[in-house]
Amino acid sequence: ASHAALLTNLCVLQGLAQEKLLVAIQEHTRCLGENFIIFPTATVAELYADSSRSTPIVFVLSTGADPTSMLLRFAQELDMASTMGVISLGQGQGPKAIKMVDEACKKGTWVLLQNCHLYKTFMPQLEKMCETLEESNMIHKDFRLFLTSMPAAYFPVPVLQNGIKLTTEPPKGLRANVMRSFLPMTEDQLSDSSKDKEWRKLQFGLKFFHATIQERRKFGPLGWNIRYEFNDSDLETSTTITHNMLELDGPIPWDTLLFVIGHINYGGRVTDDNDRKCLLAILEKYVTPKILEPGYTFSESGIYRCPDNSDTADIESWRKFVASFPLAEQPEVFGMHDNANISFMSQESEKVLNTVLSIQPREAGGGGGKSSEEIVVEIASEQESRLPERLHTENAHPDSFAMSEETGLMTSLGTCLTQEMARFNRLLQQLTMTLKQIQKAVKGIIVMTGELDDMYNSLLNNSVPNLWMKDGIGYPCLKPLNSWFEDMILRFDFFRDWIEGGIPVAYWISSFYFPQGFLTSVLQGHSRKELIPVDQLSFEFVMQDTADPQELEGAPAEGIYIHGLFMDGAAWSFEDMVIDDQEFGTMFVKSPVINFIPWKDKKPNNEKYRCPIYKTSIRAGTLSTTGHSTNFVLAIEVETLNDPAYWTLKGAAMLTMLND
Repeated sequence: ASHAALLTNLCVLQGLAQEKLLVAIQEHTRCLGENFIIFPTATVAELYADSSRSTPIVFVLSTGADPTSMLLRFAQELDMASTMGVISLGQGQGPKAIKMVDEACKKGTWVLLQNCHLYKTFMPQLEKMCETLEESNMIHKDFRLFLTSMPAAYFPVPVLQNGIKLTTEPPKGLRANVMRSFLPMTEDQLSDSSKDKEWRKLQFGLKFFHATIQERRKFGPLGWNIRYEFNDSDLETSTTITHNMLELDGPIPWDTLLFVIGHINYGGRVTDDNDRKCLLAILEKYVTPKILEPGYTFSESGIYRCPDNSDTADIESWRKFVASFPLAEQPEVFGMHDNANISFMSQESEKVLNTVLSIQPREAGGGGGKSSEEIVVEIASEQESRLPERLHTENAHPDSFAMSEETGLMTSLGTCLTQEMARFNRLLQQLTMTLKQIQKAVKGIIVMTGELDDMYNSLLNNSVPNLWMKDGIGYPCLKPLNSWFEDMILRFDFFRDWIEGGIPVAYWISSFYFPQGFLTSVLQGHSRKELIPVDQLSFEFVMQDTADPQELEGAPAEGIYIHGLFMDGAAWSFEDMVIDDQEFGTMFVKSPVINFIPWKDKKPNNEKYRCPIYKTSIRAGTLSTTGHSTNFVLAIEVETLNDPAYWTLKGAAMLTMLND
């Protein structure tokens, strides 16, 4: 097929099945030659052969990959490990690093300066140090300088230009990750325990667990709310502790192992409560007495299992066993639905599209087409004309801002409504001002500032300008500009109806800037009415048999109705009134209307799944003083026919809004 036809196919695919776009782009690129899609690999030995005493070797780090152990193994091969100097850069380490390099230059030893990105103020000195290496003839011929750094704008450009660079990435795929853990192992490590069977099984389980939590990251928020940098040291520490525990007299302390590995070794990196539950649910599949039973598998398909000791007499047989795993794993090994793969592929395609958009030039229209300036002015003018009116209290319904008879103060819901009005009016003021400014700037009437230039690009690319979101002016939202604008108008309409029409039958939870504050207002109202301390109150949740608030007959007898939630990673069975598996290809479904009922001294029900609610699908946010992400609203208990851990592994949650 011609390049034009292939490009047309890509455009059609982007509109109909974006998750397939990345594979199609790779096929399109193949037309240019195989060398454009095959990544060359390099070893430390090859880098060393190309290096010299004056050429630093720079390892560019990525999440989950640490070249230190690889470099130390190579140093051992050349008998340089015992004299090699290693220092992790940070505050106050500069003089030590300079002294170490000076001594190594004279003796002909190696130096590894780790994590250069963590010591910004030292970078000018590092640049001078590398210049000295190039200019001096007094340096020992065996001297080598190794540097590791995450990508950072302040890393010295001359060092990058003159150095030999290698990007280190963790292996992709579950099989490759497990195999990587076995490569440095020796026969002694394999059989170094008085409880040989248990030691071998648990070693394999820990390596598989480590690979699983690494690979879950590719699924984005479905895998982990926050991308954690689990690394080899976590696995090594956990393996050592497990070995020490096994050597103790008596039965294996399973609970102790779970706590130390799950809460301390790996859990120490985890800052999100829901991620910690997920981590422990995964760990319980691998650190369990069941792993010692013959035929125990890690997945429903039975493909992934712990080998019998007869299958793994030596290291090589372990590696052959791991090599028998499929090259590409299915989501079921992570406890996830097949839809997780669609989500992953969509995210990868989205990254490619965003990269392409970011490098688009501004070009004047040709052949009768509109110029980019004309398009921006047209968009800004059209949006300005559609802006809603300010929210005000002139035509307010008596119930909307009612005063409490007992206290003489405005009701909690009235206070919440007042605060939301102020936030939306502030947003409207910003929209009005900036839409006028961008039109004037394009026409040359006022100066095009950096912020207005960013807004210009955002309007062209159908993304929400940062000017509307910064400093808490806008609400968290991942929608493109057109969808965001429609959503904003609907939010204004909801609050206007509440102000002028009185208390609504059901509340659209998605419309609030701060839904947590709204739910607290509901509890405060109940607290004042029933004279119960608010800290003794929480919510009971009753699912209704409809997702459409229009089908409700009226307000509930107790509490409030909530609508507008979407289920992510799961669905809802209106037949059984329980959380259910998704249908393949259906990523999100509407949640039923939920009756939130204030309840005194409510005890958690461990047989129900505590389903978290997030504002957006990205799930991550700033960590608040409560220990939760600011994106997290609350967790609701829902009925389930499965064990709650089943849904934890699937990443099942509810969202207040979608991305489109």
